[in-house]
Amino acid sequence: ELFTVSKDKSIHILTAEEGRLEMRFPKAHESALNCVLPIDNHIFATGDDGGAVKVWDLRRGSAILEARQQEEYISAMAVDGNGKILLTASGDGTLGIFNVKRRRFDLVSEPQNGDLTSVVLMKRGRKVACGSSEGTIYLFNWDGFGAASDRFALRAETIDCMVPITDSIVCVGSLDGVIRAVNVLPNRVLGCVGQHLGEPIEQLAVAADGKLLASSGHDQKVKFWDVSSLGTMVVDDYRRKKKKGGPLRALSSK
Repeated sequence: ELFTVSKDKSIHILTAEEGRLEMRFPKAHESALNCVLPIDNHIFATGDDGGAVKVWDLRRGSAILEARQQEEYISAMAVDGNGKILLTASGDGTLGIFNVKRRRFDLVSEPQNGDLTSVVLMKRGRKVACGSSEGTIYLFNWDGFGAASDRFALRAETIDCMVPITDSIVCVGSLDGVIRAVNVLPNRVLGCVGQHLGEPIEQLAVAADGKLLASSGHDQKVKFWDVSSLGTMVVDDYRRKKKKGGPLRALSSK
């Protein structure tokens, strides 16, 4: 199934093969919708420009959890492997935590510098990484969402989107059009996967086997990158070879 959300506040669910409309929720939120995340075969979550989060059950055809605990737009969402804990990144710089199974809001982190634009799980779910509009990755411990445990500033103007490639390596899309591969703990920029020639990166997605990365940017192009080498990269070996202040190492080709 394909889930879509739009500025007209509606949710559409279509068949992926035929594009046939299966279900529609008109005026699902009070504000324009910004993101959607399927959680399991029946449950999905949505976030809007006003900071509201809803969790929906397709069997009921309605929302089973509604909350507005963040002050700005919901930019991205992630869920743990059990489909129990929902994480929401917000433009107010906070990370929201919701318990899907118990249908409740748990807590919101202290605000970080800049908008939080992305959220992913790393280190087999023990760490949560959030990208920010200031070009910094904030790390949270799974059992300590109130405050960031670590931060890593990239040589990037912004972090607009992130996708994990391995348990320790994430690819980051930025305003400068460069896709960077970043290792988490130890925190290190490994190199450049590719770029959209100065056009901001809108979205990143990785194939199920982790070997192919897709990127889309303001240049209206979708590009594909071979990132299979990242799975075998030895971070310490690369660190010894790196020249301080030099250009990013090229890690892939189209």
